[in-house]
Amino acid sequence: MGRGRASAGRVGLALAALGLTASFAAGHAVLQRSEPRVESRLKRAPDETRLYFTERLEPAYSSLRVVNELGEQVDRRDSRVDRANPALLRATLPPLPPGTYKVLWRVLSIDGDVTEGTFTFRIE
Repeated sequence: MGRGRASAGRVGLALAALGLTASFAAGHAVLQRSEPRVESRLKRAPDETRLYFTERLEPAYSSLRVVNELGEQVDRRDSRVDRANPALLRATLPPLPPGTYKVLWRVLSIDGDVTEGTFTFRIE
């Protein structure tokens, strides 16, 4: 009988931990997808970088940058939260030569949580 209670206790703890993890993750703007895709290889340079998040972003505190292999910013310095879709962060790009580029982003979700990250894409 003690063994059954111990198993039930472990299951209860596991479910509680899962619930806490889910509520913690739900409180942050998580990168859902990107254009160009994370770690993608492209035949031609994109005109724009688009980052789609799981929550609405605070426009005044959300930004992205695209840098080249030397760390030089190559986007047009116009990153912005899309007015029609407040979970979309975008920046335009000039024509880019072949190479590896890094996208760096930092966002503040509307509920006050900051997240940030990076990924690369390659133009061949």
